[in-house]
Amino acid sequence: MNAAKTGNSNQLGQLQRVAIAEAQLQSGGILLDRAQQHYLSRVLRLTAGDRFIAMDGQGQWWLAQLSENPEFATILESIPVQTELPVPITLILALPKNGWDEVVRQTTELGVTTLVPVLSDRTVLKPSPNKLDRWRRIAREAAEQSERQIVPTILEPVTFRDYLALPEKPPNRYICVTRTDSPHLLKQALASQGSPAGLQLGPLEIAIGPEGGWTPAEVEQAIASGFQPVSLGSRILRAVTAPAVALSLIAAALEINPNPNQSI
Repeated sequence: MNAAKTGNSNQLGQLQRVAIAEAQLQSGGILLDRAQQHYLSRVLRLTAGDRFIAMDGQGQWWLAQLSENPEFATILESIPVQTELPVPITLILALPKNGWDEVVRQTTELGVTTLVPVLSDRTVLKPSPNKLDRWRRIAREAAEQSERQIVPTILEPVTFRDYLALPEKPPNRYICVTRTDSPHLLKQALASQGSPAGLQLGPLEIAIGPEGGWTPAEVEQAIASGFQPVSLGSRILRAVTAPAVALSLIAAALEINPNPNQSI
C-alpha cells in the first residue's frame, strides 16, 4: 500500500513535503499551483485522498489531503515539529567559481537560516539576475527533502565591504581564515560555560572566503566590524567544502548542548 494512503500518523516521515506560499492558504485548505499539481499527480502519482505534508517555510507544517479538484488540497491537521537549530545562523559566503548550487543545497540540509552571497576582492563569479531564483528554488527543494521547518533566506549578492557596513552586528561573528594561529571554530563552539571566549547562544554569523581566501584588508575590516578570526583546521579546504564543514561544526555543538541558558 502506498504510504501516502495509510493515514497512519506514525508514517508521517514517509510522506512527501511540499513548500507552499502564505498566499496559497485558503479557508480549510491549500490552493496548489501548476508546478505542485504536476509534481504531486504526475511525478509522485498521488490521487484524490492521498496525503502529503505542506510546509510554509516559516516553521509551520500541516497534514494535507488531495481532493477531487486537482487545484485544491484539504488541511487535515497541524503537525508539531522541531527540526531547527536553537539559534539562527547566517553564512556570509564569497561566491566560488563553481559549485554554488551544491553549497546552497548542503548548507540548507545542515540548518543554515540565511545565506548571504558576497563579492569579495578575489571573487571571480559575477552572478546573473536569474541565478537568485534558481538558488531559492534549490533551497526550497533541499528544505523539503531534509524536513526543515523553514526555507532559508537567500539575500541578493552584495559586496563584502557593503555587508560589513550594515548597522546590525550580532554578538557572535566569525571569519574563517587560513595559515594563521587563530583558534579552531569547534574550540570556540565547545568553549566551557562562563569562558569569555565561549559562544553565547544567540544569532551567529560565519564568513567564508572564495578561492584564494580573504585578502588581508578584508580580514582587517571584518575584525573592525566585530568578527573574530577562526580556523577550520590545518588543511586548506575548497571554497565549496568550507561552508559545509563550518556549519557542521556549529550545528553539532548547538545540538549537543541546546540549553538556551548556557554557553555552548
